Amino acid sequence: MSDPQSRGLYRAMGRWTLTALVINSIIGSGIFGLPSVVAGLLGRKSPLAYLIAAVGMGFVIACFAEIASRFDESGGPYLYAREAFGRITGIEVGLFLVAVKISVAAAAADLFVDYLVEIWPVAGRPLPRLAVLTVLIGFLAAVNVRGVKSGAAANNALTVAKLVPLILFAVVGSTFIFTKHPASAALASAPSTSRVWLQSVLIVTYAYSGFEGAVVPMAEAKEPRRDAPFALFAALAAVTLVYSAVQFVVVALLPDAASTTRPLAAAARLFWGGPGAMLMSAGAMISVYGYLTAMLLHSPRALFALGENRDFPRVFARVHPESRTPHVAILTFAAFVWCLAAAGSFRWNVYLSSATRLVVFGFTCAALPVLRRKNPRACAFRVPAGPIVSTAAVAFTIALAIETTPAERIILVLAVAIAIGAWLRTRRRVGAQPQASGATYTDA
Repeated sequence: MSDPQSRGLYRAMGRWTLTALVINSIIGSGIFGLPSVVAGLLGRKSPLAYLIAAVGMGFVIACFAEIASRFDESGGPYLYAREAFGRITGIEVGLFLVAVKISVAAAAADLFVDYLVEIWPVAGRPLPRLAVLTVLIGFLAAVNVRGVKSGAAANNALTVAKLVPLILFAVVGSTFIFTKHPASAALASAPSTSRVWLQSVLIVTYAYSGFEGAVVPMAEAKEPRRDAPFALFAALAAVTLVYSAVQFVVVALLPDAASTTRPLAAAARLFWGGPGAMLMSAGAMISVYGYLTAMLLHSPRALFALGENRDFPRVFARVHPESRTPHVAILTFAAFVWCLAAAGSFRWNVYLSSATRLVVFGFTCAALPVLRRKNPRACAFRVPAGPIVSTAAVAFTIALAIETTPAERIILVLAVAIAIGAWLRTRRRVGAQPQASGATYTDA
């Protein structure tokens, strides 16, 4: 491994902090609204969709686990694509990654304000809304500029805070079902076509996304080779258990779960009463805020990596002399998030994030066999039958891409054009001489 101080960043994140970061990056607002959508397609069979999607995402996460263990620098998917396929592909994936994270974080901020309106209606007015967004995003930016330890501590606390109400909901709800209404526990439902199952699994798959950003800040992880695979697989197991249990409680207690926009609050009202519904509403806000916390912790490191490798202006690679955090990248990322959130373009943010994420997944999974050939003796976690896993993961990603809407395909084309333009501009600026990569393999 390279010297932890060589690039000025501080290695402060251990195994459990990384695990919390991955969980917090996956569980956002989706679990508070998605159960209604999936229930509308599959009824009481819908918990099975989460298990099937977990298997598909397991192939993708396995690729990420091996590749992440090969690097101890910031960058994540951008760095992997750059090392495997060259500079232009790296820039393209890096821009896609940044675009995904900015749009997802902006959408989370917008959703937080939407939930807040239920408690404080004034928050829906223009000026109070901007004030809430400024405090919301500005506070998290300040925490992360102060130091990676403070950012990680906030992430850990909010991960626990978002998991507690969900776990209570699943445990208390399941107990209520098996003791009071055991007949409703059966997963029987009307037969569903293969097309409906595919649509359901594809919808649920997006609820498992977000982990790709958690592997970006490896320059601030204590033992990335050992801890990154553990964090990814542990988070997948935990999230799958929570998602499946929550969906089971919803469809078992709500005969018409598809008709409500707040399924968890409606189900909690049946076994907890009014306070339970309020608890789940508050849990939704905590979940969204926790998700935003994770975005502000890891996503700016992608901008830092682009600047560090001279694929973006070098100013993004600046490290604060005291806190040793990439403060320029953090503040820039936060500013873009605030602008998109203030514009209120939630639908556009969703289109952008769902489409561009597929590029990040696809290139990372395809990079696994390439990196194995380039450095077969790397001291890293190795996925059994790696080429087969990589092929299955790429095929799964392609299946998702086929289901994208025309609007999402347009966004993909635009993003590719922007990436090519950025590469041409960089090439003109620094010349055609190859640049030394900032990547550091964890060689034996």
